[in-house]
Amino acid sequence: MFNVRRDPILDLPELRSFAADLAAPQRMRAAWVLTRPFLCAAAFGFVARAQLWPLAPVVVFALFVSIVTSAHDVVHGSLGLSRRQTHWALFALGALVLESGHAYRATHLRHHAVFPMEDDPEGEPAHHSAWRAVLAGPTFLLRLWWWAMKRAARRHDPVAEAWLLAEAAWAVGAVALALALFSTSVWPAVYVAMVIGGSWVYPLLTSHLPHRHFGDTPLTQTHTLRGRIIPALFLELTYHLEHHLYPAVPTHRLPELSRRLTPYFDRAGVEPWRVP
Repeated sequence: MFNVRRDPILDLPELRSFAADLAAPQRMRAAWVLTRPFLCAAAFGFVARAQLWPLAPVVVFALFVSIVTSAHDVVHGSLGLSRRQTHWALFALGALVLESGHAYRATHLRHHAVFPMEDDPEGEPAHHSAWRAVLAGPTFLLRLWWWAMKRAARRHDPVAEAWLLAEAAWAVGAVALALALFSTSVWPAVYVAMVIGGSWVYPLLTSHLPHRHFGDTPLTQTHTLRGRIIPALFLELTYHLEHHLYPAVPTHRLPELSRRLTPYFDRAGVEPWRVP
């Protein structure tokens, strides 16, 4: 049982009262979280040079998981970065997979603030069928970027607009360069095709499935998926309920947060999904 002050509605323990240590930034760990995606990108370069075609999907999968984890923690400020460092981290991480880190920050924080209400472009696929989430894939990131751009314009935020435009220009330039190099090497085009195609699963994997059959309270609006193999494979992103309740905790510490929350979840009737 938690001997802490509690939320008057949900009876939630306050983070500072039972797990403040989990939200404390760790410099070495933050450096590793930020470096890991670039190592994955370098691994793709090695695979390309060695012509190891079967390994390309494996490396791109690792790249996506590492970037989603890193960008997630940057967006929520859980790595202890300064404002300037945050801007550059969002740009650099997004650049690896031709995405807009600043659009992700705008839409993801909006998702945390309002889900399951309207004007939540990231959470919209959770309101529809799995097939509709799949079909939303090809245009999903474009719609997130456009939402973020319109929001920046409404707020008269030239800094946000500049970053969003720079990220869009980078993506377009990377595609153009890959096409220009195609006669010399197919690998840049393969990389571009794989990262663009990989992003099409976002509506299904990051929105629809985590929030599937959501309820009316924060405890029922998403799920927690526990196990040893699958959560580790996805770098602990499966602890989605814990993350929504305490977004200040970095992803790699969510398993420990989940363990500490188990008594509360048991009393509240929360049933984690169990996987290997």
